[in-house]
Amino acid sequence: MSSATSLPPQPLSPLDGRYRAAVAGLGDFLSEAGLNRARVEVEVEWIITLTDRSLFGSSPLSGEQKDALRAVYRDFGAAEIEELATTEAVTRHDVKAVEYLVRHRLAGLGLERISELAHFACTSEDINSASYALTVKRAVEGVWLPKLRAVIDALSALAREHRDAPMLSRTHGQPATPSTMGKELGVFAWRLERVARQIEGGEYLAKFSGATGTWSAHLAAEPDVDWPELSRAFIEGLGIDFNVLTTQIESHDWQVELYDRVRHAGGILHNLATDIWTYIAMGFFAQIPVAGATGSSTMPHKINPIRFENAEANLEIAGGLFTTLASTLVTSRMQRDLTDSTTQRNIGVAFGHSLLALDNLQRGLTEISLSRDVLLADLDANWEVLAEAIQTVVRAEIVAGRSQITDPYALLKDLTRGRRVGGPELAEFVRGLDIGDAAKERLLALTPAGYTGLADRLVDELG
Repeated sequence: MSSATSLPPQPLSPLDGRYRAAVAGLGDFLSEAGLNRARVEVEVEWIITLTDRSLFGSSPLSGEQKDALRAVYRDFGAAEIEELATTEAVTRHDVKAVEYLVRHRLAGLGLERISELAHFACTSEDINSASYALTVKRAVEGVWLPKLRAVIDALSALAREHRDAPMLSRTHGQPATPSTMGKELGVFAWRLERVARQIEGGEYLAKFSGATGTWSAHLAAEPDVDWPELSRAFIEGLGIDFNVLTTQIESHDWQVELYDRVRHAGGILHNLATDIWTYIAMGFFAQIPVAGATGSSTMPHKINPIRFENAEANLEIAGGLFTTLASTLVTSRMQRDLTDSTTQRNIGVAFGHSLLALDNLQRGLTEISLSRDVLLADLDANWEVLAEAIQTVVRAEIVAGRSQITDPYALLKDLTRGRRVGGPELAEFVRGLDIGDAAKERLLALTPAGYTGLADRLVDELG
């Protein structure tokens, strides 16, 4: 056993330590405190909904009373967090602790007469499903999506800036038909935009139908109320979507869909991180030195691509967590088990690693500079990539009756496969081809840097 003295309490997760500043915005929603604040909100708004309809002999609250009651969640802070922790230590039930807090606040406001409307006919999952829908929606729409949008915007800006910067492509890692750096970055922006729209169009569902989704207790208390319609109006009034047909729990399918889409976006971002890392290694991008920064503890010259490496690793962690969330939450034994309870407590961790990756990518994209001279030198060393253009033009000439060549592909394969061919050698080959003069002149004017097709124009598809 170590004889070292114990450290003061320390955060176990780097998200709460080293990287706290980058992910702090999620804590307002996806922390335990954020969840409890949302639970209080749901409980309070349910009381207001019931009293607004004068159910069970209650009367609508005045505007002043509603404001005072809503202040319980709007001003939710350290005192409420401490009170809930103290109460839960006794109840051993987090939602029951929230109910007791709301009851105490009702008493403090002189509203004891309606205290039994706190948590009325609710099962914990009614409160939890609404609270998770609220907190996840607010975290995604208010924190995570804006950061994804910032990365898409940064990519789109770079795509436009470098739309005309020719670069040698590499398919299977080998020299291939040139593109432009702008078009290649635009592909990532295009892919991410599509997934972002899918996420923005997603649902955030909650149930509010009692112990096994049947409104049994509700009907026992008041059979003349259209409880499904009242529940729908309540949930939709919170700004989330209603699931009418459930067991004791909301089925979590919306979460599965969301986490799969966020994981999909993470896969695209991972692809971006590894490609940019590779372009840096090839010298296509130079890294802009940051004043005071150190790249290596022993090699002073180094600037390491740490933004993209950090993003890559955190996207892998996030992807693993989102996969686990989706695969676990899709199943619940019969009417209810508690596997979802522990699982959902890690939603914030998954989004935290994803947000950290987005933050690094956004920063990293501002810390690179395109080395156009390196791109041009790379192109000039690989004239053989024009073999595609030559054999395609010859094919067209054969169809047009202007050439008697029998197998243009094989002809170019013999010339170029597995070997470097310089510009002069390729020009000499073209001059000797049996094709029309116009086609020959087009090929002689072609260079690797000029063989980029519509790459420049395709960037306009980004809007």
